[in-house]
Amino acid sequence: MSDRYADEDVIRRILLESGTWAFVGLRDNPGRTAYDMAQLLQSRGKTIVPVHPDAATVLGEPGVASLAELPSPVNVVGVYRRAEHAGQVTDEAIELFRSYGPRTDGEIRAIWYPLDVVDEAAAARAADAGLDVVMNRCPAIEWARLRLPR
Repeated sequence: MSDRYADEDVIRRILLESGTWAFVGLRDNPGRTAYDMAQLLQSRGKTIVPVHPDAATVLGEPGVASLAELPSPVNVVGVYRRAEHAGQVTDEAIELFRSYGPRTDGEIRAIWYPLDVVDEAAAARAADAGLDVVMNRCPAIEWARLRLPR
């Protein structure tokens, strides 16, 4: 896998300037990576939206069953599903962001694939659709590596 989707400037901008993250696959299970990352980003001032068929409340935030059911716009879609599901989630995220209309200057519209979620074809579709893409990266590791403020 190339580092095409690991641009340090893009990672920094997403982590610092995004406001709302949709966590696809997030459920109320503290033993899961998605839970840890949602908790970390929430502690750094991000709004998190759990996206899971159960639509459960997680970390005090009400969940939705799918990206299509999000109550308000998000900046980042985190794909916390196995890699074989990344393509479908990506296509749903592309449609979601298209529904927002034209992107404004400085607006963050991104898809984040965490460690071990690698789908080059899906990432290319997202990039071709004008989204910022980060793949095979952990928000916690990147936050520390870039020495971003807490």
